[in-house]
Amino acid sequence: MGLAERRKALGYSQEKLAQLLGVDRTTVGRWESGRIEPQPPQRRGLANALEVTLIELDALLTQPTAASQEATGHQSSDHPGAGDPDDMIRRELLRILTVSGALTALPLDEAEALTEGVRRGAPSGSLRMNSHQWQVYQLARSKGSVYPVVRDQLATLNEALAAGNRGNSRPLLHAAADLFQLAGEVAFDANRYTDAAASYALAASVSKDAGAFDLWACALVRHAYVDMSDQRYRQATQLLSLAERLAGRGDSTLATRCWVAAVQAEACAGMGDLNGCERALDQAEKVTELTEDSVNGGWLRFDGSRLAEERGARYVQLGRLDLAEETLKGALQQTELASGQSYRRRGSVLTDLAAIGAKRRDPEQVVAYGREAVQLAQASSSGYVARRLQALCDEFGPLSKDHRVAELGAEIATLSTP
Repeated sequence: MGLAERRKALGYSQEKLAQLLGVDRTTVGRWESGRIEPQPPQRRGLANALEVTLIELDALLTQPTAASQEATGHQSSDHPGAGDPDDMIRRELLRILTVSGALTALPLDEAEALTEGVRRGAPSGSLRMNSHQWQVYQLARSKGSVYPVVRDQLATLNEALAAGNRGNSRPLLHAAADLFQLAGEVAFDANRYTDAAASYALAASVSKDAGAFDLWACALVRHAYVDMSDQRYRQATQLLSLAERLAGRGDSTLATRCWVAAVQAEACAGMGDLNGCERALDQAEKVTELTEDSVNGGWLRFDGSRLAEERGARYVQLGRLDLAEETLKGALQQTELASGQSYRRRGSVLTDLAAIGAKRRDPEQVVAYGREAVQLAQASSSGYVARRLQALCDEFGPLSKDHRVAELGAEIATLSTP
């Protein structure tokens, strides 16, 4: 029996179950189809609603069923139909993998899918097409809004890869690896961890074929975030170790090594290793010694502007609350003064400050910062901020009895991740 069958056995429609849990109906549909998994705070409520234990719930979740026809006889909108953007992106990714794999098997004098066709403008400059989309993604309040653009760029790149038959294939392979990472970022923000991991793995594979060590390292760093989202910090350190070695073979003028170090600091903090965390943060600080050309605004954006936020968040993980609060308040002021800062970034800092309040058992601090973060999550539809807030609920403990904190928890429960 799968999740949908258990729901129906209890007489619940998707709408009714969603209402009980404070989520969108489409979220329930995605759980049932196996496209996303409930977050830890949602799992407890879902198990109670379905009258099963958490172990029994895990068994139900391992048997996803296709979204079913509801009583009306119409196809449920949570079914990934022909026009579903997630499904379209996956199909384009598979096409590119097939074509790029074939290209790497061709002799260099028989493959011109690269520079020649692209430089003469057909099809529309694939070597430049990604940088603008990264900028759009970075500035978009709702990351899901980038789906159609990514899908179109994937289709364009697919045509470019298939168009020629002579020349060096590396420039287009580089572009493909770049775009795989962007597709992974969109999936990760939407809580589609499996899709994100697949995109990052493809990016790493194509980067290897292109001989792009920095791009390859960045793909592994992003893949490590998938592990860390499930608190698998030791597994993440294995990927980060490989990324560190690859970055060492890359361009020393780029910020790749510094970004690897910043993420290693997060993994160390997750394992409670203060000394390792501090060493990694010090290494990450070396980004300030690099030139403006050390980042590209796309797959490598680590310029040191978020170092205060990174350090503050690591101190929260390690329980160094005084250090964390001082650092994060400074970072919050920076997000207020700087123009064009993303809701995701500010929401993350606010959530960390709320977490400090929870650890101190200070309901006023939890509510003050938590509510503002909720508002940003609602305005941006950011799955990342919503995930951070859902994790915050696990920190409430006895504070949940405070009606203000309970109301905040209820608001967080209504947040829908894309």
